Amino acid sequence: MSTSEARGVVESWRALRTPLLVTGLIVLAAIVVLIATSSQTSGTFSPDSTKVDGARALSALLKNHNVDVHGTESLDDATQPGDGKTLLVGPSGYLDSADWQRIAQAEWSHVVLIRPSGEALRALAPGVQLSGDSVSSGSRQPGCSLPAAVKAGTATVSGPTYSAPEAATSCYGDGIHNTVVRLQLGDRIIDVVGTARSFTNDQLAEDGNAALALNLIGTHKDLTWYLPQFQSRGVNPGQDGPPLIPPYVRYIGWALAFAVLVVAIWRGRRLGPVVAERLPVIVHAAETTEGRARLYRRSRARDRAAAALRDSALGQLHKAHGIPRRADPSAVVATVAARTDRDPAMLYELLYGLPPLTDAALMSLSHELDVLTQEVRHP
Repeated sequence: MSTSEARGVVESWRALRTPLLVTGLIVLAAIVVLIATSSQTSGTFSPDSTKVDGARALSALLKNHNVDVHGTESLDDATQPGDGKTLLVGPSGYLDSADWQRIAQAEWSHVVLIRPSGEALRALAPGVQLSGDSVSSGSRQPGCSLPAAVKAGTATVSGPTYSAPEAATSCYGDGIHNTVVRLQLGDRIIDVVGTARSFTNDQLAEDGNAALALNLIGTHKDLTWYLPQFQSRGVNPGQDGPPLIPPYVRYIGWALAFAVLVVAIWRGRRLGPVVAERLPVIVHAAETTEGRARLYRRSRARDRAAAALRDSALGQLHKAHGIPRRADPSAVVATVAARTDRDPAMLYELLYGLPPLTDAALMSLSHELDVLTQEVRHP
């Protein structure tokens, strides 16, 4: 590597190292903030979602009552030993029978199933079945002796209903089918909740929904809030598959775009006032013309030299006789011939003829054109 090349690389590195360092620090800080503030869950009934169908308000309410809420989308978290703890299973995603059996074998002290499927009911709430009917949204009395419902009073309920065995306690229904069912299986409590919308951010503040949710779900200090995804052994063909691009990718993209914008603003040149600089030398027009002529001569470009001479002469003829610039050559020749009494054929050959083949012919052409323009200037 030569000395000049090495110096160029060193100078380039010195110019770029600071922007690269700043960009790297910004990206690193953005990634750290993103990881620190990223949500553990997302989607419908997510404890981290502030959307209408999210449950961030309910999660905050439970935390205010000293309930530790652990949001997760991993099936492994739902199959850990759950003695003395509560497991809430959201209405999203898909799990097959084997997955539900694994959850049932985890021995959670309290399981809350939000709008569960038939497979979930068979594994965790035997005897409770989907009725196939739904209740329209409206305020309803508990209609049962369940303390959690009695304390909450009227609640806004809607959604699918369930039929329950005689040993179960059923609430908020039409007398036959109900949207809330509690089943006691030994030391385990199973709550089936069909009215998932009542506990979302949209309706938690209505009627006694918040009290009902708190009484039903906040029975233990440790709550695992599980939102099933599609990591099960099979995916229900009737449901949408997992997204191809993880949701956090867009946040990384925004962080990188912000870093690029900051660096662009920092390194961008600001336009100042116009500064008039004195030229070191003055090049006269004659010197430019002579320089171009020497270049033509060196490259033997007689055709270009002849074209330049003819263009200059035609410009003077157009101006002297008032001939339009786009006039036809025959009209130019006829006008000049009428004013100078020259032969039209010779004028055409002089102004529009073939390029000269020798330097002598080029000098002759230059002389003839000069004479013609002199005649025009001094008729």
